[in-house]
Amino acid sequence: MTEDDRQTEEKIFDAASIVFQEKGMDGARMQDIANRAGINKALLHYYFRTKDLLFEAVFQKVAGRLFAKFAPVLSEGLTLEDKLRFFYREHITFMKENPRLPAFILNEINRHPERIKKITRHIDFIKLWETIEKQHKEELEKYNITIDIVPQVMVSIAALSVFPFAARGIIEGIFESLGVDFDKYIEDRKEFAADFIMGALKNRQSTNK
Repeated sequence: MTEDDRQTEEKIFDAASIVFQEKGMDGARMQDIANRAGINKALLHYYFRTKDLLFEAVFQKVAGRLFAKFAPVLSEGLTLEDKLRFFYREHITFMKENPRLPAFILNEINRHPERIKKITRHIDFIKLWETIEKQHKEELEKYNITIDIVPQVMVSIAALSVFPFAARGIIEGIFESLGVDFDKYIEDRKEFAADFIMGALKNRQSTNK
């Protein structure tokens, strides 16, 4: 691939990310994306024959950027708590930089679950769990975290950072009436969410002695 090809693809990815998030998969048109990228529609179809192929490529690229930020979560040099706090710092920062992304993904999951399943089929969640289990065997035992409750823990962790952005239209209005600045709330949430989850885990430790 030439440098010109790389630059053109990057423009297409950036334009498609914006259009998909603004209009959704069904509402987005290839012409909208071509216009946003500053290229003609024929060139867009040269790189991506269909909207579905472009959507999948964009989704994987965005997911790749997100997962790349979380590489330290699979390293052996951090405690479970360190990794949890790292996750919230990076994930909330990423959501803040891509504020439309959570609502867009949730909408696509609800409307076309098969499409998202197809895109995420390559993620080996069992392998990820086995890596975490190997690195943090004693901590997981201390907090009584087994594979049976991992879905509960994972969804709880993700929800604390995703929901404020997915429901921002409602939350921000409520906060305004309370005199709460949304941006400050989001920054404070990086520590609050981590403290909240750690408190819940420590409660499991005390109740299961």
